[in-house]
Amino acid sequence: MAIQADFHLHSNFSGDSSAPMEDMIQKAISLGLTHICITEHYDPDYIYLAGQDAIFELNTDSYLYELLRLRDRYKDKISVGFGVELGLQPHLKRELAIFSKSKEFDFIIGSSHLCNRKDPYYPEFFEGRSEEEAHREYFEAVLACIQKLPYFDVYGHLDYVVRYGPTKNDQYTYEKHADIFDKILNTLLEDEKGIELNTGGFRHGLNAPNPCLEILKRYRKLGGERITIGSDAHSPDWIANQFDKAEEILKACGFQYYCVYQGRLPEFIKL
Repeated sequence: MAIQADFHLHSNFSGDSSAPMEDMIQKAISLGLTHICITEHYDPDYIYLAGQDAIFELNTDSYLYELLRLRDRYKDKISVGFGVELGLQPHLKRELAIFSKSKEFDFIIGSSHLCNRKDPYYPEFFEGRSEEEAHREYFEAVLACIQKLPYFDVYGHLDYVVRYGPTKNDQYTYEKHADIFDKILNTLLEDEKGIELNTGGFRHGLNAPNPCLEILKRYRKLGGERITIGSDAHSPDWIANQFDKAEEILKACGFQYYCVYQGRLPEFIKL
């Protein structure tokens, strides 16, 4: 397996994971990875359902303390990056600007888990309209976030919304939204931001990564080179899941390198 870096991982410092960070690190070592980055969720002002816990808050100091302790313990076996996955919403511009500079992060993923105050994870997002209409609202919201909130290094799981629709990606094509995707990708390129190939799409029944093959090809054709690979694992069993397939996809799209980050700067590693 040429890809030896998983740059999208969650431990029990993310409210939707119960995995001890040390278990995640030990599993990555056993798989032969040389680099990982823990990217705990930070989704301020998330809209919770009635009775739902605030699972996307983050105690950053406690998280960093544990990461530094384990980074030192395993320093001769693996590089462990200090990352975060920011939940982007346009009205959070000031808060996210402050947070992104509050610690010496190695890597920041920007993701859109909410679209106009609604989470595509729940069926209500798709009710009363076609999947194509729901997808388009989501992608327009992604564009707005990328234009207003440049506080990240790589945009995460770009077409995340297709994981949760009634037919998943059966009716979804890049071509239906190519105009918006081009604006998204060109904005990222102008701002020297990258994207990730997130293998979580396979786990969610898409038989494809997020984003889809056509978006990855288009990003490369436009000159994009900054790309990370992340499993989006919330438990050790999913670390580096489908990375062999990810390697094949990247090469088929014309990529010769993938990236790891340290101190918010990319390092290019040959596939």
